[in-house]
Amino acid sequence: MSKIKREKSKMELWAENEVKIACHRKGDEFDYGCASYESALKAFKTLCKDGHSGASIMFTKAILNRMITGKPLTPIEDTEDVWNEVHGRKDASKHYQCKRMSSLFKDVKPDGTVKYTDVDRFHGVNIANPHYSYHSGLIDTVMSELFPIKMPYMPLIDAYRVYTEDFLVDPKNGDFDTVCILYVVTPKGEKVETNRYFKDAPVGFAEIDRDEYLKRKEAAKARLEKAGENNA
Repeated sequence: MSKIKREKSKMELWAENEVKIACHRKGDEFDYGCASYESALKAFKTLCKDGHSGASIMFTKAILNRMITGKPLTPIEDTEDVWNEVHGRKDASKHYQCKRMSSLFKDVKPDGTVKYTDVDRFHGVNIANPHYSYHSGLIDTVMSELFPIKMPYMPLIDAYRVYTEDFLVDPKNGDFDTVCILYVVTPKGEKVETNRYFKDAPVGFAEIDRDEYLKRKEAAKARLEKAGENNA
């Protein structure tokens, strides 16, 4: 006995037509080829076939988004079975990586103090080049003080976007030697003023006050102007 063919819904027909249009569009810089469109259509059809619509399809989308971005579907508990010990570190602490989320680490100091770090949690954004993000140990340290990870841990999909400014006072220090962490926009869209200032130190960065930061900024500006005059 043959199966009764399921009639396509209006949503499926609409999606098929949109994919058809996208696949035939030429000269668009955002055209990544039909393969991605057809893969998305396949997933969409599966959701429709399973009877999802309205609220349920949005709930399923949220679950899929977490899977795609490598986020856990339920909160992570600090239990022994979710950690692998990471070797090769030089200090006396014990270091662990989470089995459920590879970006999450735990450090346990000899005195029993525990610190959690999610290396994908904070994205730096330089105000001079706001279209690109970067990772920084300084940002991770400062932001972890403001927004410490607590267990159970259920990370949001979006990262904290940390806006910074940097410049170079002494050319021997490389690309920059002075940094200001201006503010952070949380995954929920809240803006939190930070205004913390740092300069290059023998090991990492040392915190400075606003007055010293502004003096260093003027010195950096004067250095660039002098260099421009010499090259003229």
